Amino acid sequence: MTHVLAIGAHAGDLDLTAGAVLAQHVLRGDRATLLHLTLGERGHPRVPVADYAKQKREEAETFAERIGAGVRFLDYEDGLLPEDDEVKMRVGDQIRELRPDVILTHWSASIHKDHARTHRIVEDARFYGGLKTLEREQPAYWASELYYADNWEDAEGFAPDVFVELSEEAYEIWSQAITGYAYARGETYGFPFVDYYRALTVVRGAPAGFGRAQAFAAPKGSRVLRTKYFGKAAPQ
Repeated sequence: MTHVLAIGAHAGDLDLTAGAVLAQHVLRGDRATLLHLTLGERGHPRVPVADYAKQKREEAETFAERIGAGVRFLDYEDGLLPEDDEVKMRVGDQIRELRPDVILTHWSASIHKDHARTHRIVEDARFYGGLKTLEREQPAYWASELYYADNWEDAEGFAPDVFVELSEEAYEIWSQAITGYAYARGETYGFPFVDYYRALTVVRGAPAGFGRAQAFAAPKGSRVLRTKYFGKAAPQ
């Protein structure tokens, strides 16, 4: 059984960009977990921060339940996500405890500082998680696969080379679940996230010979991969 851990800067980030892949793994009997470093509570121009934080947590919990994933939250502030060894150690501790086979997170460049910081946090957290000479509460664990999700806010320099074919069932589960987020429905700043990312599954799938796909970038030096699942069961 493969365990896929999706680590996002805000509740809703990886739900949107990788949620269909997570749903597909769950349908196969795998395990999926979402880890949100912040709630994204400053993302609604008309709802008070405290109220939107509560709403985003409920939306994230509902999304995870609908696709069959686990969900965890750290307590950092939206827009003020730190980038220091304390947060990297905390994420590393989550990796040690959850022991994922695969980690999904943000690409390195972004118009949102929290996204770019999350990329670097996860890179170092993965290292700390696997460092056997670093004593923490949990034993060291190295997550063997890492991929970066396809996000329009993280587009600079992003060149996808991993294309995960989506089954119609996984696509439909994700497509309906993501509408539970108000921001995804366009109710915050008007961007049509749901329509955009539904269409993107066709755009990314077609060149790979798939009806639908979610795309990712692999760390430098990896090869182009067309697959249906991440982890050890993925075809070579």
